Amino acid sequence: MSESNLQEEQEPLKAEYEENPEAAQITLTATGEEQDDGRSCNVDIGRAIYEAELHEGAGGPGTGACSGDLLLGALAACSQLTAQAVAENFGLEVDIGVEASGDLDLRGTMGVDEDAPVGFQDIRLEVTVDGDVDADTKAALQKYTERYCVVYQTLAEPSALETEWTFRNGTNGDETN
Repeated sequence: MSESNLQEEQEPLKAEYEENPEAAQITLTATGEEQDDGRSCNVDIGRAIYEAELHEGAGGPGTGACSGDLLLGALAACSQLTAQAVAENFGLEVDIGVEASGDLDLRGTMGVDEDAPVGFQDIRLEVTVDGDVDADTKAALQKYTERYCVVYQTLAEPSALETEWTFRNGTNGDETN
């Protein structure tokens, strides 16, 4: 999408959201579904279905993405797309590349050591911009990419997370919470 097309596409949306803030409120949903092998699942986001499996270091087959890969992939994709959009809005002709990586201690998720953390201890995001960009524009590109990247902001300033469990009785379908 060229610079003018992106701005043209966003302009009426921004106007609508300014006039009607409720129109900007959306809910995204992802649904996991167990597969025949308890080490893998499908994740349906409504527009696509992704396969996920346990990491080989946790007993998975090691042939597909684990949930950590998908989290880092979401960060990389969101950062990439946001940086591209910001660069387009600035009128920059640059090539952008993003790499997200993170460190895990599998002893935590495997229950081997109760003191070992579960989850990423460190996440790194490396953004490479190729092109002629002055110092002020570099700073602005970084500032606005980080400011408007949904996944980056969610990881940097975690939102509240609530869970609800429903247990169904296999014999009569009764639900209990």
